[in-house]
Amino acid sequence: MNATIANPTVKQSRTVERLVAGQATSDGAGVKLTRVLTQNLQHRLDPFLMLDAFGSDQPDDYIAGFPDHPHRGFETVTYMIAGRMLHRDSAGHEGLLENGGVQWMTAGKGVIHSEIPQQEEGVMEGFQLWLNLHSSEKMNDPWYRDFQDAQLPKLVTPQGVAVTVIAGQSHGVKGAVSRDITQPLYLDLHLPAGAQFEQAIPATHNAFIYVYRGEVTVSGKAVPAQRMAILANETEADGVLIEAGADARVLLISGQPLKEPIAQYGPFVMNSQQEIYQALSDFRDGRLGEFA
Repeated sequence: MNATIANPTVKQSRTVERLVAGQATSDGAGVKLTRVLTQNLQHRLDPFLMLDAFGSDQPDDYIAGFPDHPHRGFETVTYMIAGRMLHRDSAGHEGLLENGGVQWMTAGKGVIHSEIPQQEEGVMEGFQLWLNLHSSEKMNDPWYRDFQDAQLPKLVTPQGVAVTVIAGQSHGVKGAVSRDITQPLYLDLHLPAGAQFEQAIPATHNAFIYVYRGEVTVSGKAVPAQRMAILANETEADGVLIEAGADARVLLISGQPLKEPIAQYGPFVMNSQQEIYQALSDFRDGRLGEFA
């Protein structure tokens, strides 16, 4: 699924509004991770709710994984750079996520799932993105799909930038997943030294990049490793131009904001506190599903 495609022309690149350093935390059964997109940025980066980066070669940092836990009202996108993670959920889905693979799960009206590492040593590295659902979709049936690395659409630009198109569309290549309302774009970019990459992004969409190897420059602003750059919403900007002085790896993510109220309580994201209370009640009463 690799292709070499000519770059589209971005007439004016977005600029960097600000750089964000993630917060070290832990989740699940003690998995150490960095929360890059935190709750206080949910409205600014609507429709995205959270981005976690995890990476360690120390098994104690990840081995216990994420035992059974519920979700309602949004989608999770897990992208494994290295390692193996087994997913099971109460809707009957099961899949092994391996190097370069993506797991896309729509929690909808509710699901209970687990994500457990299938390795006892070595590096485990990846990202989990939370994508909000429109109020009209929050109570839809759960959905799940695994994509192995070879199943993900890829392209190489004339400058040698290797692009994995997880969602949306880039340089004429359609991604693995599309969503009509939030219109997410999710690209993994591997830029060789001296390369440029340009991507058209609608001016109305919120967008950010996360640099996980090396350093890049956007409109003259350096973005170092382990930093998120929020891209400014400028009406005259029609995309973003990313430049790499040395080899770099970057996530580029954008989407159409929902502009709806966000009510979150842990793994439940709805539009009102009353809906949160209902989610808690449904979970307590076993209405979010149970494992057989």
